[in-house]
Amino acid sequence: MGVDNKAEVRAFLTSRRAKISPAAVGLPAGTNRRVAGLRRSEVAVLAGVSVEYYTRLERGSISGASPEILDAIARALVLDDAERAHLFDLAHAASPVARPPRRRTTRTWQAHSSLQWTLDAITAGPAFVRNGRMDILAVNPLARAFYSDVFDMPGAPPNIARFTFLDDRAATFYPDWDLFAEVTVAILRTEAARDPHNKELHDLIGELSTRSEEFRRQWGRHDVRHHGTGSKTFRHHVVGEMTLAYEGLEMAAEPGLTLTIYAAEPGSSSEQALRLLSSWAATEFPTDGIAHPATSRGRAQSPPGPGANSDN
Repeated sequence: MGVDNKAEVRAFLTSRRAKISPAAVGLPAGTNRRVAGLRRSEVAVLAGVSVEYYTRLERGSISGASPEILDAIARALVLDDAERAHLFDLAHAASPVARPPRRRTTRTWQAHSSLQWTLDAITAGPAFVRNGRMDILAVNPLARAFYSDVFDMPGAPPNIARFTFLDDRAATFYPDWDLFAEVTVAILRTEAARDPHNKELHDLIGELSTRSEEFRRQWGRHDVRHHGTGSKTFRHHVVGEMTLAYEGLEMAAEPGLTLTIYAAEPGSSSEQALRLLSSWAATEFPTDGIAHPATSRGRAQSPPGPGANSDN
């Protein structure tokens, strides 16, 4: 199962063209414009190609476009790094010599012992491994406690995207739910171009599109992004609100998987919340990790200590 590559190319290039105003690229706005953003002819001029050639590209005939041409289109449309990579992924997928990557299935993959030991050695913050489909594949005990609501959903493996759009608790866990939803959709859109033949990924996209109107709306925007570093605010039902920095690291030994580590600012209330969460994790999930059976558990009382809040 794959995607309609021509339709993806057409929708992506059209949506990016609509976002760029003539003034943003040094062109006169003129009068009587019937399109949002740039005209095809203006993109062609900026990229140094003929209008006929760019029109064929935008209609989805991207197979055979050289890296130089793709770079020129990316510059003309003022694409950021993630959007440029997405354009190249779409072109690669359209190539007649491209082959579907050999993929492990999430149902059979398990963390090797050294990876689990590495995760368990990280004790100051949640650490977990996910794939591009946003399945959580391996965790340290603190991440198991951090994502307890995600693990509490039916089905396996636990999936952050499904939790974000299909579980009412996500609106509490993510105080800025709109931002988290946008990021989630952009990650899935990026992965869909990178791995267009991944049936599990497209099954998930189909499920979310069927069950969530908001997901359908955001999916139609064709936004993509790289998700490597930054900070986020969460509201955990046991320890309350905390703002955490994160780093996402691509795993050289496991292509397609990302190791993410969260950390709190030293001396902050968020660091105190993580310590309380660690105390709770030690009693609730003493030997956990996805390599072990993950059991659904009800909400526990807050651990003893200052700042604990059983209402969150």
